[in-house]
Amino acid sequence: MRHSLNRVCLWLCAFVLWSMMGHALNESLHICSESHEDRRLYIGDKPRSAYAQLPVIYFVTPTYPRREQIPELTRLAYTLLHVPRLHWLVANDREGCDTFLDAQINGFGIPYTHMASPMPSEFRKAKPAPRGVANRRAALQWLHQHNLTNGVLYFGDDDNTYDLRLFSEIRHTQRVSMFPVGLIAEYAISGPVVREGKVVAFLDSWVAGRRWPVDMAGFAVSLSYMAQYPNVNMPYKPGYEEDLFLRSIGLHIDQIEPRGNNCTEILVWHTQTKNKKSAVVRLENRYMDERSNLGALFRLLEQMGVARASESEGLVATISKNGKSKSHAYFLS
Repeated sequence: MRHSLNRVCLWLCAFVLWSMMGHALNESLHICSESHEDRRLYIGDKPRSAYAQLPVIYFVTPTYPRREQIPELTRLAYTLLHVPRLHWLVANDREGCDTFLDAQINGFGIPYTHMASPMPSEFRKAKPAPRGVANRRAALQWLHQHNLTNGVLYFGDDDNTYDLRLFSEIRHTQRVSMFPVGLIAEYAISGPVVREGKVVAFLDSWVAGRRWPVDMAGFAVSLSYMAQYPNVNMPYKPGYEEDLFLRSIGLHIDQIEPRGNNCTEILVWHTQTKNKKSAVVRLENRYMDERSNLGALFRLLEQMGVARASESEGLVATISKNGKSKSHAYFLS
């Protein structure tokens, strides 16, 4: 009887895991803009052509509209500008395309794909919501549709901080490479435990039954290895995205390649920005013309989702000189 119950339990566990994993991805993609041309003439102190033989890193960045979006993507872009042979996949959680974001990404000259990848409506009110999953699933679908079997996949959030050495470390990943991520939860660290050059366990303050208790920024995957698993997936299960993705590619612990000097160095930090609502500043429309910079400045800020000017809402804008505030008319009329 006990053996029968064990078999039933094993079958149920397998069924639940299969249900969460689902079949191969079949996402509808909405590509906003794309460029495969690298317009950087020099990267570091070498011409772009010097890196032609390197494998490509496909750097996936899930993002969503908020007032910090543009500054954080800008900061990230200036890191990626130093990385040769990289294709930036920016997946934005909104229904339609953001033409301002299109122009910003294109302006850096990095090969990129910008796609709209909204979270399905049925998940938006969930607590916690599976944020970033639809974005990463869209990027995985893009890789599948392009039949890419060379290069390396890395999930890089827009608010993380990256040491440039990370890109050299992951570029030659054979299957799955792993490394510590700083500023994760209670331990302020998450990553593999390594003995004699082999990963033997994991250090993370939230295990919760996960086979792979790692952060999304703490691993990279070879596309040639991932191509062996047609049912690669990332289900909508908050907190288990990394674990279930790595399960879907059949990972075994003895296949993991430790990076960062046997996981003794931190090459990526989970530096989160505390999000605030877009600001509303009270300024009269009559002063938003070409007589000062304010009109152009606030139009730009509104495009970015950072702030907007209003005649009837928000805090009255303080304009001062020599430590004393004056009426808007004093400076702008």
